[in-house]
Amino acid sequence: MAAAAAFFCALLFISVQHGVLGGYTRNDFPADFVFGAATSAYQYEGAAAEDGRGASIWDTFTHAGKMKDKSTGDVASDGYHKYKGDVKLMTETGLEAYRFSISWSRLIPSGRGAVNQQGLKYYNNIIDELTKRGFQVHVMLYHLDLPQALEDEYAGWLSPRIVEDFTAYADVCFREFGDRVSHWTILAEPNVAALGGYDTGEFAPGRCSDPFGVTKCTVGNSSVEPYVAAHNMILTHATVVRLYREKYQTLQKGIVGINTPLRICKQLKDTRISRTDDYPQVMKKTIGSRLPSFSKVQTELVKGTLDFIGVNHYFSLYVSDLPLAKGVRDFIADRSVSCRASKTDPSSGQQAPTQSMGDPHGLQLMLQHLKESYGKASSNDSLDDTDRVDYIKGYIEGVLNATRNGVNARGYFAWSFVDMFELLSGYQTRYGLYRVDFNDAALPRRAKRSARWYRDFLKSKRQPLQIAQQ
Repeated sequence: MAAAAAFFCALLFISVQHGVLGGYTRNDFPADFVFGAATSAYQYEGAAAEDGRGASIWDTFTHAGKMKDKSTGDVASDGYHKYKGDVKLMTETGLEAYRFSISWSRLIPSGRGAVNQQGLKYYNNIIDELTKRGFQVHVMLYHLDLPQALEDEYAGWLSPRIVEDFTAYADVCFREFGDRVSHWTILAEPNVAALGGYDTGEFAPGRCSDPFGVTKCTVGNSSVEPYVAAHNMILTHATVVRLYREKYQTLQKGIVGINTPLRICKQLKDTRISRTDDYPQVMKKTIGSRLPSFSKVQTELVKGTLDFIGVNHYFSLYVSDLPLAKGVRDFIADRSVSCRASKTDPSSGQQAPTQSMGDPHGLQLMLQHLKESYGKASSNDSLDDTDRVDYIKGYIEGVLNATRNGVNARGYFAWSFVDMFELLSGYQTRYGLYRVDFNDAALPRRAKRSARWYRDFLKSKRQPLQIAQQ
């Protein structure tokens, strides 16, 4: 971890009500720092039943009516058909890098076995289009969309069999795309996948048990399964990194890492946090036999498996101790803390407060913490999204301050490039730099003010920028 670059991916889930910021430009960042934007396969591609794609757990989850707006990602932003136009928009915006995820079930429909040649062609076409236009290509192998066939066969992430199948899938990706891909992220938000999919049930595959689920689940065990799933994700990540380093890295010269949401927890009382090379002792004591253990071989496998860490920063929290609950507990209860968005807010045991304000300084502190130790929800369908402009400016400044304090941050990726299907809210929330009209079958894109600001910033020299009045 000490040598890992802190690769930052900003997701625009919250707005921050700053005034106009200025005084820095693109040239204030290191020469090897890149600015980009990101999407993910299920949220962006659509074409869910086209050209041999197999079903993923998100297809099953959404078709069961689990989304609040009863929507699905069957069409989403139709990136499967519109990627060329979107790459052209990225070029016009001045992006330097683009991060997208590969749909495992589009490339290998059953999760293992034969490669779908149409899926292979699609991803080769995207990568070629990006490479031709000079983008730094970032690929995420997994963004929460497990092939349904593997969920049906052995419950997916709850089985150690997932390690072998995922590694074989990753091998195909490295072999087919690695000559043009410089940055590989193995897993997206494994902690969120484990919690949302196996504790609260609000993410696919929607497993939970009473009384912990946010909805009624028909299967699951919230006390045990989040830890099993997360454990298998850790082992999968480590195994895939070893594969890349032993088989591909010397020739392809890419780097591998992981992506996770991190937040600064501002303590209401001073506490000491110990560090270990295994699960922390406090976890072992609290969770007991529900927590899987690493063998000595697995411990060595996991060590040092990051060339970079991608940080998603949503908000900061104030936390304080709570007595450990008696009886059956889930992950949230095991933490035995109360969380609040500010010192004066009522405490919440939930993973994320429903109302929270952006905290660019919290991001700066988080990046500095990584170096040293190893608004409210913005749903803006308007083209005049000044709140998101302020948000982006504030967070870019936070990253800049962190780099000036010695943090080896290498990039900033805005979430998301275009409006997409959002995993928590379907089409009810919009985080894109470009607005997508989901009421029009053609799904046209139009630049929001945030896209124009980002474009102007990326073309900026030494003059401080102001929000353009248009």
